[in-house]
Amino acid sequence: MKPKLILPALFICAAVSASAQDWAKAKLEKSPRHGEWVTVTNGARPVQCWVVYPEVKDKATAVLLIHEIYGLSDWARAMTDEVAAAGYIAIAPDLLSGLGPKGGGTSELTSQEIGQDIQKLPAAQITGDLNAAADYVKALPAASGKLVVGGFCWGGGQSFLFACNRADLKAAFVFYGSPPSAANMAKIQCPVYGFYGGNDGRITLTVTNTVADMKAAGKSYVPVVYDGAGHGFMRAGEPEFPEALAANRRAYDQAWERWKDSLKRISFIEVDIPNLKANTQSR
Repeated sequence: MKPKLILPALFICAAVSASAQDWAKAKLEKSPRHGEWVTVTNGARPVQCWVVYPEVKDKATAVLLIHEIYGLSDWARAMTDEVAAAGYIAIAPDLLSGLGPKGGGTSELTSQEIGQDIQKLPAAQITGDLNAAADYVKALPAASGKLVVGGFCWGGGQSFLFACNRADLKAAFVFYGSPPSAANMAKIQCPVYGFYGGNDGRITLTVTNTVADMKAAGKSYVPVVYDGAGHGFMRAGEPEFPEALAANRRAYDQAWERWKDSLKRISFIEVDIPNLKANTQSR
């Protein structure tokens, strides 16, 4: 019974998001950076990925980005470009690859189909797709060999889970995503940074228990709650987002600065995992 109550709401949200991203497409089209589509393989399964290169002279940390429940939307691609603008090689796999009527992914699906299909993705397939994208970007000549993951909403939960499944990650950045099970947390080998909206009770109320579970597992988890921000503030707080709420825009700015600071540190130093403690902050 529960899925029948939840899924229609997801479809409505997806429809709203899909019809309101012209600003994101325009932002992407103005980018001076080189972005390209590549195909990676998870076994025999082809996975389409959007890759954007930074304009830097040195080898860069690779950032694997996991899209929202809306699939690899124009906003998700624009966010990939923003990460590259900060100096990192960014790759965003379309986890709905192959589900379109012509064998494509998100761009061939309706909002309702995206919401339905993303809920049906097998966990092992998601992990395999992410590993394939991660292996590809990490091996690029322009990559330094360091790899981190970040995700938003549904992708935020997937980024937390991917940290349980990939030992060579230097960090996981979870934007308003659900936590994995306490048993899975024991497998995490990197620090996890959480970003949450103060007005996002559904997700943010999980933080207290996650702090306790991560601490019990001896893992590093540093969540920050941004006062007044709602769910999805990294999209809804974008400077180009029409009628963005002040709290979402403030959270977007603060979260971006924190994210970039963390990425900069990871690019130059190794983190001593056992000496980091879980804690919660508010802004």
